[in-house]
Amino acid sequence: MGRSVGATGPESHRVAIYPGTFDPVTMGHIDIATRALHLCDKLIIAVGDNRNKSPLFSVEQRMALIRESLELQGVNGRIVVEAYHGLTVGFAQKKGATMIVRGLRAVTDFEWEFQLALINRTQDPEIETVCLMTSQEYSFLSASMVRELAMLGGKLEEVVPPPVAVALRTKFDAQGMSADVRDV
Repeated sequence: MGRSVGATGPESHRVAIYPGTFDPVTMGHIDIATRALHLCDKLIIAVGDNRNKSPLFSVEQRMALIRESLELQGVNGRIVVEAYHGLTVGFAQKKGATMIVRGLRAVTDFEWEFQLALINRTQDPEIETVCLMTSQEYSFLSASMVRELAMLGGKLEEVVPPPVAVALRTKFDAQGMSADVRDV
């Protein structure tokens, strides 16, 4: 007997996962996570430990930054942050999730997310992929763009939560890479 997708009633507990690298977490990520709470009872932000990537922050640092950022949003404990590696569907199964939440910024994201959703469905047809459109004010954001902005000394206050801005400035200042673009 499979999981009951969309079950209702006092015995139901809809768990969703929101997987990603989150290197670093942006205001766009936080927006998707808080909006996803309308679709589930519990959201697990699943921080990927992808050994094929060279992240700026360790998994532990990314998780801490997400937790600090969520605290500032006043999220009431319905969001938890966990690390994972391997197949996203496998992690979802292990956590009893019936939904994978993904964010879409632009049409260019759609093809990749569509392919992911279809391959995930071959692994477990009972886990649905739900794509949320980004809020307009964050539609241009990507973690790679934020890293470059930070490296070049740009303003971060509107694109990342305050703890992330501090961590980015500290990281790039320590590496001697930060340039103040306002002085150029």
